Amino acid sequence: MEHTPLVRRARVGDLPRLVELVHEHVAYEKAAPRQPGLAERLGPQLFAEDARLWVLLAETPDGTVAGYAACSAEFSFWDARHYVHMDCLYLAEEARGHGLGAALMDGVTGLARELGLDQVQWQTPDWNEGAIRFYDRLGAVGRPKQRYSLAVEPSRDQDGTPPGPGSASR
Repeated sequence: MEHTPLVRRARVGDLPRLVELVHEHVAYEKAAPRQPGLAERLGPQLFAEDARLWVLLAETPDGTVAGYAACSAEFSFWDARHYVHMDCLYLAEEARGHGLGAALMDGVTGLARELGLDQVQWQTPDWNEGAIRFYDRLGAVGRPKQRYSLAVEPSRDQDGTPPGPGSASR
């Protein structure tokens, strides 16, 4: 009997496994390790009443959470409309090739429909040929761009300490 992949929204109890998968994903992409406390920072963003971050989880037939897609609603200035930005899609190595990636993408497009949005955008490293082939098979269109990141130092009060909660930035 063929197993239909299960994709569901993350729950609070999933945070420890989700953080494990994030750390695997970070290592896979050869990125710098994340700071401790990821679950404590993600939880409020995912489970607040007004959350604008959604994580979909893919489960193997035995119920193991084996992958995730993290999404948020973003605004396209050029198009003057919102879209779903898929920040991450990751499957544990042993879970690849079993339909879980396609199921996650179906979940992401379903989320977009649920939110009344008609587009999903994402990026993948140019060296990740497997992901590129996967996205091409889905009919997605790649657009070459260079992604930049700029660290911003926190503002400081006159005495050199960071401003407290609720203080206005200068």
